[in-house]
Amino acid sequence: MAHVSFFWLKPENDKIIKGLESEFYSRVKAAIQKNRLALPPIPAVLVKLQSLCKSDDTTIHDVAELLIDDPGLAAHIVSISNTTLFNRRNVACHDVTTAISRLGIYRVRDIVTAKAIEDLKKRHLFSQECNHLLTHSATRSRQLAATMALVAHGLATHEEFPKKIESDKALLAGLFADIGLFSLIYEYQAYLDSGNYLDIDVATHVFEHSCQEVSLLILKHWGFDSDYLEVASNSRSPFKPANEHSYYLDVARMANHLLLFRTNDDAIEEHHVELDLAGAEVMYELSNLSDADFVQRLKEMIKNSGM
Repeated sequence: MAHVSFFWLKPENDKIIKGLESEFYSRVKAAIQKNRLALPPIPAVLVKLQSLCKSDDTTIHDVAELLIDDPGLAAHIVSISNTTLFNRRNVACHDVTTAISRLGIYRVRDIVTAKAIEDLKKRHLFSQECNHLLTHSATRSRQLAATMALVAHGLATHEEFPKKIESDKALLAGLFADIGLFSLIYEYQAYLDSGNYLDIDVATHVFEHSCQEVSLLILKHWGFDSDYLEVASNSRSPFKPANEHSYYLDVARMANHLLLFRTNDDAIEEHHVELDLAGAEVMYELSNLSDADFVQRLKEMIKNSGM
């Protein structure tokens, strides 16, 4: 084993970091294979809902019967279905079956998953440093998600070049982008509890470099489509037909670029986004908003989504 005093000297640094990244990725992968994915306490209804979504025979009534067993969650779905973002026809619904019919089975699964993950980030107790990472992650996820929804709305409603993209799906894809962080932190805590030691600063570095792969692993395990997988991994799906272009990854990169621009982050110098005319016009409009107007737009998007 490389001596700890040489940790920050290359190539020892890279070798140790890569080894740690591989170890924590393997721990999460093993948790999935052994059906003990570290995202407790996920509601039992979500586990059943994930299973229903994998069956071609599942109906709206099957999902409705499942949600009725959890009145709080059923009410949440009805409430979400009546928000501005999801209720495009502005017709109120008052029962869970109609809400599921409006949203669709997969979108209901996405919303329930988003709520579960948000609750986990807010309520689960780790060390102070890890809780801070999760709180910061929740804030950043909501910010990215709202910005993605803003960009998607601009692209979908562009007068000359409208895109086939949904603001609500863009918002959810943003919320799931770092879904793997909780599992990494859970495994880190288990790693410490087993008598090992890893400095939190080094662990944070490992989390940052492993989160994309772990998020991709989890979303793939849960059966999410390629749009979600591309956003989580920040890469094009190798299995998507060449003539099938998805704009959700483009939207995520545009949203991230906007946020880097807004915070004067030096990382923007190395962050490049390919834009067509519609994308350039949307980016121009959003980047020229005042900070106050931009923040207000984000707040309105989150409010309109019910999230």
